[in-house]
Amino acid sequence: MSTRPTYEVETVRAAAAGDRGAVDELVRSHLPLVYNIVGRAMDGHPDVDDVVQETMARVVTGVSGLRDPASFRSWLVAIALNQVREWRRSSGSALAGLDEALGMADPGSDFAALTVTRLGLSGQRKETAEAVRWLDAADHEVLALWWMELAGALSRAELAAGLGMSEPHAAVRVQRAKGRLETARAVVRALSGRPRCEGLAGAAASWDGTPSDLWRKRLARHVRDCPACTGRLSDLVPAERLLAGLGLVAVPAGIAAGALELARTVAPAVKGGLLAKGKAAVGAAGSSLAVKPIAVAVVGATLVGGGVVAVQSLRPEPPPRRAAPAPAPSTLVRPTRGTPTPAASRRAATPKPSRSPSPEPTPSPAGTRRTGPYGRTVDQADQAPPRNRPPARLPRRPAAAITVGGRHGYSRFGGAPSITHRGDYVTITGRGYVQVRWGILYRNRIGPFVPATWTGLKGRLFHVASGGGRRMDDEQAPGVTWMGSPETGFVRLPAGQQQMWQNEFYYLDGSVTFHNNEAGTDVDLTVAPRTWNEVWADLSARPDPGRGVLRYGLTRDTGDDRAPVPQYLTRSRPADPARVPQRSRVSTG
Repeated sequence: MSTRPTYEVETVRAAAAGDRGAVDELVRSHLPLVYNIVGRAMDGHPDVDDVVQETMARVVTGVSGLRDPASFRSWLVAIALNQVREWRRSSGSALAGLDEALGMADPGSDFAALTVTRLGLSGQRKETAEAVRWLDAADHEVLALWWMELAGALSRAELAAGLGMSEPHAAVRVQRAKGRLETARAVVRALSGRPRCEGLAGAAASWDGTPSDLWRKRLARHVRDCPACTGRLSDLVPAERLLAGLGLVAVPAGIAAGALELARTVAPAVKGGLLAKGKAAVGAAGSSLAVKPIAVAVVGATLVGGGVVAVQSLRPEPPPRRAAPAPAPSTLVRPTRGTPTPAASRRAATPKPSRSPSPEPTPSPAGTRRTGPYGRTVDQADQAPPRNRPPARLPRRPAAAITVGGRHGYSRFGGAPSITHRGDYVTITGRGYVQVRWGILYRNRIGPFVPATWTGLKGRLFHVASGGGRRMDDEQAPGVTWMGSPETGFVRLPAGQQQMWQNEFYYLDGSVTFHNNEAGTDVDLTVAPRTWNEVWADLSARPDPGRGVLRYGLTRDTGDDRAPVPQYLTRSRPADPARVPQRSRVSTG
């Protein structure tokens, strides 16, 4: 069983109780996963739409009987694979002749071609997607789940549960399927070589051009023993490095519309006890799938082409429906009192006022009565201030102990909580300043950038300052920023995303959960409480390139409720934190 975040478990519980909004949320957030698993397992057969709809019908009608809400995703994957196998059993006798008659061998009609087109794959990524065509049905199932694991959509425990086996057994299955995939990649590379090896051409003389498991084995024997063919394989990169973090293929509008219509049609019946368990329930639900309307919702896809990153658009967030309890804090971290570190103190000389100083507003505790809207959003990029402009004075807000819990690791440098993988999160509770330190490991991996998000806010949260001595788009060497270089590829941010600084500072009075949503770009985030003195020392450190301090910090705090709030902030707990909308929801509460 895989441990899921509290908000997802609560959504499953609400859906099981017949909450129409919760059912809709589960369908929206998990439909891309189901579509990609089924599509890859069935290699894009035209019946993919029907199998996906049947899977969602069984999920909607069966969620009320799920014993452990935390196992929802494993249960969902198992249903999807069972539906694929049921489809294969029921249609297998007619498939061979029918596919031949309909020209199903056309490479442009399968899921590999769809993946190449919609994800903009090129080079070795394209070869890897094409190599899947050469595998058998069992490998398609395993690799479909493995691809979702690499995309960050499944954990290894969920992959194993979906296959109905232990994690060690699943690891063996995955390893064997990967081995056959690598063999298929070698065949694809050898066949694409120009001029083609004469021995390979002879071995493929009777081949009809349709990739298959049988012909992979035959051609692989030649490639393995041929120096000319193996010489073309020297630069092949392991598939997991090529595919890690790639986005999911977008769900077609018709499937998305049908699934959402299913949720809205069946959920009231489930709540009212009108649907029986089992095949009868699915049959009743399936009646809503007779007509598949087009144009209700399309799930956005992340596009990746040749290392250039395009970021998916985010759906508007539905209004909050219920309050879920925050994860229990597991680690107590108290802010240190007194002076900042010696290194910071040496750099923290009182700055000269800027040419256009901002008057220091009167501090007001975050709990005071509002006289206007709470916070202002920062959903647009801002320009970097001049490097030598000292920051405006930082208002001093009241502070107390901060607790940090959640699913996270610890930084090697100072032991602060760190969230370094998709799905990692920290829940912060208390009153005081919090630092988020950004690390973009562009040398490890680039790909789509999905911003970090703040969810489940109770209280007030302000984005008070930016520091660390640099913005992440500052050059650390000629032609190389803290987000990459032409050789490694630059991280592209979504439209409206504020450029991150090395250190971002926030003030919290309440509780909030902070998520790492990485899906391609390798992002490490460290979260730690800070005192006002420590924040100010960081902001006011004088530029000193020899020490890596490239610019003064930036004060954002106005000292009252007009201060900016973090981007991607919501008071609800959406099933998928990566889909929190760009505009923050801060006008209530």
